[in-house]
Amino acid sequence: MNKAELIIRVSEKADVTQKIAKVIVDTLFDGMKESLEKGERIEIRGFGSFVVRDYGGYKGRNPKTGQIVEVAPKKLPFFKVGKELKEMVNGVSIAPEVKARALSPVDPLSPIPPLKPDDEGNSQGGNS
Repeated sequence: MNKAELIIRVSEKADVTQKIAKVIVDTLFDGMKESLEKGERIEIRGFGSFVVRDYGGYKGRNPKTGQIVEVAPKKLPFFKVGKELKEMVNGVSIAPEVKARALSPVDPLSPIPPLKPDDEGNSQGGNS
């Protein structure tokens, strides 16, 4: 799937025009890029997480000339797949309530339900 296909899918699922779907997709990606640029972690439950990893510099070799060159340190975005997505891709059965939650349409104008503590006192949101 490419970005244009994603825009069409959002348009169909959210029952909005492709113009509005494009704004939604662009806003999502822009927010993710800004967070990663700041070095922040992005976690999307049931899908995976994005982090920025630091890689130190090292001595490399130019394959054409064989000359040793310094490779500067760098930062790269890294994606770690979530358990539910990994199981879905591998055909592992997913609990029906998890699957229903993942496939249910979301009303972008509906308010996010307040956090409520679970049995262990941890905050649990309705839209994570």
